[in-house]
Amino acid sequence: MPIRIATVDDWKRIVDIYNDAIATRISTADTEIISVESKEQWLAQHDVDHYPIYVDVRDGVVTGWCSLSPYRLGRPAFRDTAEISYYVSEQCHRNGIGHSLVSHALSDCSRLGIETLVAILLESNLASIGLLRKFGFEEWGRLPKIAEIDGNRYDHLYMGRRVST
Repeated sequence: MPIRIATVDDWKRIVDIYNDAIATRISTADTEIISVESKEQWLAQHDVDHYPIYVDVRDGVVTGWCSLSPYRLGRPAFRDTAEISYYVSEQCHRNGIGHSLVSHALSDCSRLGIETLVAILLESNLASIGLLRKFGFEEWGRLPKIAEIDGNRYDHLYMGRRVST
């Protein structure tokens, strides 16, 4: 099985893959390259028992990652809801890695006590929208034209699905 829980040793590769997504200008609302140091607190908040980061490893190289993060941290009414995010190395697209990561995360939700998953993404990220729909995610909300990247305006989508626990 090429998917495992991320460790501190994976953080640089996770950030590198995310920076590749920033460069596409369609996959994230971040517009500036980030560093491990700038994401250290976020990375450290993900633990195996509550909100893990999974990595897909092929031939010893992390090819993609998927995180389950608290949705609206600090608001107890959302304790059974997590935000799912995933990114695949540009060189590894169309190899089923995103599918494997999302499938793995979904299968782990029962252990984690997660009942609902929410994905928040740009309307320009058609590949992710298609993948999420394959897993039964539906559009639950849309904020029209609130993201501006390089002079282009995009809707911000909220997609979600209930997960059996």
